Amino acid sequence: MNIFSQFEDYIKKILEGVELNSNILKLFDRISAEPPRDRSHGDISTNAAMILAKPSGINPRELAQIIVNGLEKLDEVSHVSIAGPGFINLRLSDEFWFNHLKAIFASGGNYGQGLVANNTKVNVEYVSANPTGPMHVGHCRGAVVGDALANLLSFAGYDVTKEYYVNDAGGQITVLADSLYHRYLEALGDNVGDVPKGLYPGDYLIEPAKILVQEYGDKLKSMSEEERMSLLKENSITSMMSMIRQDLATLGIHHDVFFSERDLHAKKDGRSTIDSMLQDMRDKGHVYEGTLPPPKGETPVDWEDREQTLFRSTAVGDDADRALVKSDGSYTYFAADVAYFKDKYDRGFKRMVYVLGADHSGYAKRLKAVCKAVAGDEAELDVLFCQLVKLMRDGEPFKMSKRAGDFITLREVVDEVGRDAVRFMMLYRKAEASLDFDFAKVTEQSKDNPVFYVQYAYARISSVFAKVANEMPELDINTDALAKADLSLLSDANEIALIKKTAEFPRIIEQAARADEPHRLAFYLYELASELHSHWSKGKESPELRFINPKKAQLTLSRLVLLRSIASVIASGLAIVGVSAPEEMR
Repeated sequence: MNIFSQFEDYIKKILEGVELNSNILKLFDRISAEPPRDRSHGDISTNAAMILAKPSGINPRELAQIIVNGLEKLDEVSHVSIAGPGFINLRLSDEFWFNHLKAIFASGGNYGQGLVANNTKVNVEYVSANPTGPMHVGHCRGAVVGDALANLLSFAGYDVTKEYYVNDAGGQITVLADSLYHRYLEALGDNVGDVPKGLYPGDYLIEPAKILVQEYGDKLKSMSEEERMSLLKENSITSMMSMIRQDLATLGIHHDVFFSERDLHAKKDGRSTIDSMLQDMRDKGHVYEGTLPPPKGETPVDWEDREQTLFRSTAVGDDADRALVKSDGSYTYFAADVAYFKDKYDRGFKRMVYVLGADHSGYAKRLKAVCKAVAGDEAELDVLFCQLVKLMRDGEPFKMSKRAGDFITLREVVDEVGRDAVRFMMLYRKAEASLDFDFAKVTEQSKDNPVFYVQYAYARISSVFAKVANEMPELDINTDALAKADLSLLSDANEIALIKKTAEFPRIIEQAARADEPHRLAFYLYELASELHSHWSKGKESPELRFINPKKAQLTLSRLVLLRSIASVIASGLAIVGVSAPEEMR
């Protein structure tokens, strides 16, 4: 249950009972109920009167008073006030918070789940690195953001498919095959010298080359060029994708679908998927034969003023029409992009999310244009761009060894600091903001290390349950006993504040899922952990605030309900982020 959405609904029902312009109903989606920035103002703040005052022709404070009169009738509300020009602040009763804590406890790991979508099919495509080598640190952030977003959307109620688009049909695959052949000759003992410029120099192709020698001996040397290249391409793609899967597994990432670009080009009954897309788009008026103007600025020497097969993307929001067929008759990358999106749509996905690197920032408009042309208003497309990660050590730029050739591998980073640190820290800034990843900071045990701080909160809660079994062995702390606890005994202001903070979780899930912003969850988990640690510290100074009180069994039970509820939210949040929730930390 999202209590903020609940009060938005209350406010809308109050307004529906007032004689207002019917057009105002269209503005109801702009009404919000949210935690006030200053907690002293109350528990919930709403902008309803400010949003609707002008179009309704009613003074904002007068309209606010109408809303207040309705809210004051609710049992859940203990106090309502109007601030400034018409903002409304609500304070909820302690009884409301105790009842809500019961609901959180009863929900367990399901609290906040399934509130956004009713199994709407969504496809999240992320990583999709060229299969030309192991994953490097540049892929790491997009991999984590995409995986956490997919987890988040699934928790929010979407039917999610995690997809990897394998770019295995371009010229880079020819270069990869040539690179493997060089290593193959090297493995045979031929004097081939250093890896030629233009080929992939990393040592990751050495082992696949040795396997080729074991399987074929020197037979590749006598094969025709066509036969040899076909075999090399197939083997190199298979080897690289196996390596990439293993690299991703170190981060706990497992895709549901690996979609091959080659499948879009493959002919079946004389037609490829791209052929079929092209005909369909032509029939709908989105494809035509025409010429493109020269690029802005200086005209390239090799620019051709010729008639081409073009996608009419300017008609659906793009900056320019896009070529679909090259001068040699083969299809452009963009043609494959259109066919790939159409394939997703034909598979029944109503929402498509692309997680791309910052170097692809120009793709957003053309992809949205493709969505509009292919699906009209029947599908939604979101594009997320992940900025670069700068590696640091103690605040200074840091370079690791480059065993892979000319880049730092994802595995090197995970091996040094661990999966949990990598995943949490990659989400601790917005995806579109650059990120400094400091190896020293993400491994230190302090408040300045967010992943440690959150995991430590969960471990501390676990330690309380272990401790109560020793200090109060006669106390029944099973789920049924805790469910009967008298929560009104939680009278300390910090305890009530912890309930309120825990109750924000469903709202964070909804907002993060709708905005494709999994970083919001990481921020929230840190804030919740911080409040728990703060209250824990007060218990050291004031024994009456400690979670275990051997002289007050009922109060101890009530506090254990609070702790179990907080732990459940932390565990759910960490599972979405892809980070473990350890019961012990050393």
